[in-house]
Amino acid sequence: MNVQPHHRSAPASLRQADLRMSGMSVVRRSYAGRDLQLEPAVQRRDVFQVTTQLLALSDYKLWRAKELIFDGHCADGALMISDMREEWRSHHLSPFDHVSFQIPLSYMRDFLVDSGHPAASDLHCEPLIADAVVRGLAHALLPALEKPETASKLFLDQMGMALMVHLTHTYAGLHFPIRRKGTLAPWQEKRASEYLVAHLNADFSIADLAEECDLSRSHFIKAFKETFGKTPYRWLTEYRISKSKELLTTGAPIAEIALICGFSDQSHLTRVFAQMSGETPGSWRRRHRD
Repeated sequence: MNVQPHHRSAPASLRQADLRMSGMSVVRRSYAGRDLQLEPAVQRRDVFQVTTQLLALSDYKLWRAKELIFDGHCADGALMISDMREEWRSHHLSPFDHVSFQIPLSYMRDFLVDSGHPAASDLHCEPLIADAVVRGLAHALLPALEKPETASKLFLDQMGMALMVHLTHTYAGLHFPIRRKGTLAPWQEKRASEYLVAHLNADFSIADLAEECDLSRSHFIKAFKETFGKTPYRWLTEYRISKSKELLTTGAPIAEIALICGFSDQSHLTRVFAQMSGETPGSWRRRHRD
């Protein structure tokens, strides 16, 4: 009788990826098994931790101080805001995948002062409520978490601003009105577009761009979108693709064009080019040569 060898599956491993973004840090943690031990209490810090689930949890326990505040199932997209000045402990009894935004209280206060809301200082929500916006922002950041070295500062700044506006509007009760007249002045519009073109293949932040226009970050990004109908990151991405098309009509290698236009490498250019144009740079070049 032939006896088939018994293969034991390898134990699951806890995976973690980290990213610095616009005054805060982002951490993705995932685990495919069901045997993770009860984690020790998290060290207290002057931080708000905002966690969104990328995978539904079938069995999860959460304690604040000594009180069990959640025990059971939570859905994909469930949100938890933890004031880390208190003691927290969690136990994952099923596979999980989540992204946490670590927001220092000092950064939140600076953001609120900059936005004209210095009195607010807290974020509140019921444990593990559904929040599709934070989940969507977390998903948009997954490529940057995989390869932090290729992430654009401008993109990360915009993600950080979008997160802060959403959190403070939804969980601190603040209102950020869109002012129809809040566009860039002509000199600011010219300065912003010239700065973006001049920094086609350089890394820079929203703060750098806002300083050129003598505006705060929050006022600048609203005024830019009101003026151009898109974010600075989208404007710059579209310009980079336009510039790459111009260079594709020459004999320059595509890898060289990618670097000239501010992409990390040829595959980065190809991915973005295909998303925006519906074809690869090589295909676009052959069609226009024909």
